[in-house]
Amino acid sequence: MLVAAGLLQAVNASSFVELSRPAYSAEALEGTRLRNGYAIRLFNLELASRVREAVGQGDFALVLGGDCSILLGALAGARAAGSLSLVHIDGHSDFRHPGNYDPEQSLGAVAGMDLALATGRGEPLLTQWPDISAPLVQDAHVIQLGKRENRDADFAWPDVNSTSTTPIDVFEAISIGPNEVVKRVLETLDQVRGQGFWVHLDVDVLDQYVMPAVDCPGSPSIPPDELVCVMSPLIADPRCRGMTVSVFDPDLDLEGTFAAKIVEIIGQLPFPNRPLSIG
Repeated sequence: MLVAAGLLQAVNASSFVELSRPAYSAEALEGTRLRNGYAIRLFNLELASRVREAVGQGDFALVLGGDCSILLGALAGARAAGSLSLVHIDGHSDFRHPGNYDPEQSLGAVAGMDLALATGRGEPLLTQWPDISAPLVQDAHVIQLGKRENRDADFAWPDVNSTSTTPIDVFEAISIGPNEVVKRVLETLDQVRGQGFWVHLDVDVLDQYVMPAVDCPGSPSIPPDELVCVMSPLIADPRCRGMTVSVFDPDLDLEGTFAAKIVEIIGQLPFPNRPLSIG
């Protein structure tokens, strides 16, 4: 729906590559406690190949997807050009892993595990990738911006607060303002001279009154105009290899209103060249 809403024109995309979407199944599979684990791996291997090709020819890879599992293939593909940092913009920590829940009691949904898997926590099925030394990104090279549940008394995965990631939750981001947020993010990115980075945008970081067409809407959030202010210098930075956009649910947007809002936000970002879009 984002393509139909004019996203390719908004970002002046050089081309668009559409990948086939695997069928969803809620059933457990032998050898994994991840729901749809094998299908997700196969899809992400194909995605990694496409991102690797885009980055290799100097394109900015803009990856549009359903859930946050697309981050894994995007990082695996972008890693072909060297180690990465990650700016993870999300209303949630996405840090569920076998160290903080019992996989024998319930299947793992990769959409809520992407940051844990990207930092090497979880089944090898989605933490180990061809020709890449695990993990996809080191804890110390992760900036997590916008999560809103980490101050709750019943926060499900509090161990993320004990890692060496750089957290800027939504409350701090609102308090210090976009300029200070950018400064904090760049300080972390600059710690490794010359290292590239990836930007991940889960649109549930937007307020539920702005973006209800997601599986887990919430409040508060960084206002859209401030989010653009934060993301703009990152997208324009020559070290940025690409960006994932995830979790928008078109089934919750029959009129196309919220797709248009996402296009409006992304269309304001100063992409450094005509990006190759992958969806």
